[in-house]
Amino acid sequence: MSDAHPPSSLAFIRFFRHESAGGIVLAIAAMVALFMSNSQWQPLYQELVQAPGEMRLGEWLVLAKPLVVWINDLWMAVFFLLVGLEIKREFIEGDLGDRRQAMLPAVAALGGMAVPAVIYSLCNLGDPVALRGWAIPAATDIAFAIGIVMLLGSRVPASLKIFLTAVAIIDDLGAIVVIALFYTAHLSLPMLMGAGLGIAVLVALNRAGVMRADVYLAVGMVVWLCVLKSGVHATLAGVITAMAIPMRAPDGHSPAQDLQHGLHPWVAFLVLPVFAFTNAGVALAGVNPAVLVQGIPLGIALGLVAGKALGVFGSMWFMVRRGWSNRPAGASWRQCFGVSVLCGIGFTMSLFIGGLAFAGMESVFEMEVKLGVLTGSILSGILGTVILLAAKREA
Repeated sequence: MSDAHPPSSLAFIRFFRHESAGGIVLAIAAMVALFMSNSQWQPLYQELVQAPGEMRLGEWLVLAKPLVVWINDLWMAVFFLLVGLEIKREFIEGDLGDRRQAMLPAVAALGGMAVPAVIYSLCNLGDPVALRGWAIPAATDIAFAIGIVMLLGSRVPASLKIFLTAVAIIDDLGAIVVIALFYTAHLSLPMLMGAGLGIAVLVALNRAGVMRADVYLAVGMVVWLCVLKSGVHATLAGVITAMAIPMRAPDGHSPAQDLQHGLHPWVAFLVLPVFAFTNAGVALAGVNPAVLVQGIPLGIALGLVAGKALGVFGSMWFMVRRGWSNRPAGASWRQCFGVSVLCGIGFTMSLFIGGLAFAGMESVFEMEVKLGVLTGSILSGILGTVILLAAKREA
């Protein structure tokens, strides 16, 4: 990385220090998964991702899940922990410490959820069953969106990397809230209370000046378990734990940044690639492209490609034009639009919400969801990348 970046962005740039190699590993893992799930190795792939795993604490606690669920619920909590640490640093000591700048990704994320949901709903008016999927295009796949930014490297200004990460995190947290409110059949009040108690302990540790990150991680694991058993998406526990870890100790060192730097290589070269491998394997056999004109896939694809771009970029433009925030430093409007288009990569989170929306229904719904999500996500990734490359050549 060049030293020409503003000092406030250097810590964030370290978050992406493995961007090229990590992004390539991530992309390879996703391509291998897609290849295996659409070849003679499809049974082997399914056997791998569905391999059973069990966590047992005597007779009191038994968690038995397939590998893909463990990855999504536990490993991605580690990724959310890492990104939560970086977002916290940016809000406290970095570029997002300016309240006006902090508002920008928050409003953009909300716009990026609302507009795709409206577009999907308009494409499925009069079909109450199809309308169950209104939240599918509202999600952004943080792993793949940031993976593309990793591959683009210096072509994306550090300020836009911060913006994209903040938007994706807020977007995913919004998706978690949507899942909890609209797609959670059974919530466990005792487990929610247990999670609340764990959060109170984290706050108490912070207020007491405890500087050992491992203490927070131990309590965070209890919060993760309670959130998991409550019926709410367990990755939320990663962000909650990150928010509690102190940014600065009295002697000047940073427990949060120490943990963040230690997690970097594990997330870049293990957590994200394994996540991509276990989630990107979508079998396309029997999927007819003509189905794309049906309400569900059309609504998803349009919501991801057009809705995300309009919602995120439109909100950003409005905030800046009104003087309520500033455009990300060193970024042109074209680059801002390119990153906004990348937010349309829904992929795994959209597939996850689609599975919840049409759970127990005919397989045709699953096929239509997959086609819409794949089409919208691929187009958003390609268009966003082309726009950002063209913007770099103009600079």
